[in-house]
Amino acid sequence: MAETDGATASVEPLSTPSTDATSVSATAKPPPETQESIWLRRSVIVSFWLVVVLLGLPVWWKTTAIYRAELPLETMGAWAESKVCQPAFPLKVAVEAPIPAQDAQHLLRDTQHSLDELNDFSAHRLSLLLADAPFVANASQQIVTDGIAVDVSHDEDIALSVRLVPVETGHTPRSLLQPYSPRLDVYYGPSQLPTAASTGSPLATYIAEELHKLFGEEQALLAHLLSKTPGPRAPVAKRLSSGIIAELEHRSTRALKYAPTYHLTFSLFTPINIPSDWDIESALQRYMSPFLDSLTGIHNFTIDTQVQLYSGYTPTVRPEFDEQSKSWTLRKEDLSGFINAAEWPLTPSIGAGPTVNFVLYVPDRSQSPLVVKETGGNSWLVPQWGGVVILNPTEADEAAPAIMTREALAPAMHTFSTQLMSLLGLPQSPGCLPLRISTLVRVRAASLLFSASSTLGALARLYNALPSIPIPDKVAKSVDLTTEHLQLACDSLKEGRFHSALEHARVAEAEAEKAFFERSMVGQVYFPDEHKVAVYLPLLGPVAVPLIMAALKELQTTIRNFKARRSS
Repeated sequence: MAETDGATASVEPLSTPSTDATSVSATAKPPPETQESIWLRRSVIVSFWLVVVLLGLPVWWKTTAIYRAELPLETMGAWAESKVCQPAFPLKVAVEAPIPAQDAQHLLRDTQHSLDELNDFSAHRLSLLLADAPFVANASQQIVTDGIAVDVSHDEDIALSVRLVPVETGHTPRSLLQPYSPRLDVYYGPSQLPTAASTGSPLATYIAEELHKLFGEEQALLAHLLSKTPGPRAPVAKRLSSGIIAELEHRSTRALKYAPTYHLTFSLFTPINIPSDWDIESALQRYMSPFLDSLTGIHNFTIDTQVQLYSGYTPTVRPEFDEQSKSWTLRKEDLSGFINAAEWPLTPSIGAGPTVNFVLYVPDRSQSPLVVKETGGNSWLVPQWGGVVILNPTEADEAAPAIMTREALAPAMHTFSTQLMSLLGLPQSPGCLPLRISTLVRVRAASLLFSASSTLGALARLYNALPSIPIPDKVAKSVDLTTEHLQLACDSLKEGRFHSALEHARVAEAEAEKAFFERSMVGQVYFPDEHKVAVYLPLLGPVAVPLIMAALKELQTTIRNFKARRSS
């Protein structure tokens, strides 16, 4: 209470705001959404989804789809399992018999009967044909069989010619195989010819045994090759001993893989400055070219040469002096390290095909003669690589010649030729080079046929195992060409046209390899589905999350409103 001018004044308290307005604003709800705005929102969401489903997904599917050409998988599998082709090797042997035709036919029947009894490999059969005229160089010759005369003067499918030569002195029957001509001369006495009444003759038996012996190694090679292929082998079965199998396996590990072209490199290495040159061109022309020319139907060859001075062998190889033989020796375990790969320029692949290296090493006179301790030889073969020859200077030379002549290179060239035969897989017998080359034609044709068939099977398995890799049309085209040439090669083998079979098998192998190693197809193998997820997820995630969440929210609202209407 305050007093002012004697009067009493009263103070009234201020009024506080009413709490009713606060409660009203707290419980107020937003205005209900109009039906028009609901349908507008739903239309926007649906339109986005329609764009994604009807436009986005088809475009994505079309632009990322993997094209896979149709392949004849059943046919490819049948070739791989050797169900389509059972190869056969019918060989024609022309016989020239200077006797009446009736007696000659009788001799051929007896010989053929004896030969069939000796043969235990039905896929490889020798068929004897009678030559109508003497075998004269560059003359027209004919074979008569079943009344049909066939010109064989230039028939390369005649495996062997047998010439019967009557003699009156010396042991008979005896034979002589020509070393550089596919001809077997059989010498017989007049009394050894079979008569019309006889059921057999020693001459026929002798010829059959000689022919069976000549083609024995070829049969073993083909039988071993057939035994390693899948599929039924009963019709062509031939049992081989474990020793023969081991020997054939050992040879196969030394031989090079087949290639249409090989590059031959001849290298001269010496640890000093002499010899500084060699007459290699003349030596190759004289000693190597005839052999290479005889192989042109199977392989092509390119050649280069080089000379490297002051090139010592690997420092870890230490020759030992043998007092007994007065020579320097290399142990057998040192041969694998003799090649100085660090300093010798021996490129593993030069030119169109695999490189075959032939090294001629001329040691210093202070370490000459240099030989292999265990064998005493001066050369060795490096499996699937090439050969090495150590050419020791002779004691007659007062000084090492600066230039190696063709005559001095002759022993090395002969050794290189023998090593090349082993690397190419030529059989070791018989002693006739054309026969060995014709055997190689048949073996190569069969091996390429099986290799191409196996590649088709691998491609079919890859097609089924990896559905995400593309298969372009050129792969399908190569597969069709492969199967076509495989069939032609198989037919040619059965008809005895072995050079034609080799050509078709070579094309089939090349096309099969081309199809299997197609770049666009092989590259996709290393792009698995996990990589695709890693690429697409960062791109599609920010777009997909709002669309999915909006659709889910709208779906929840619709379900809640539906339940509310049902409960009311």
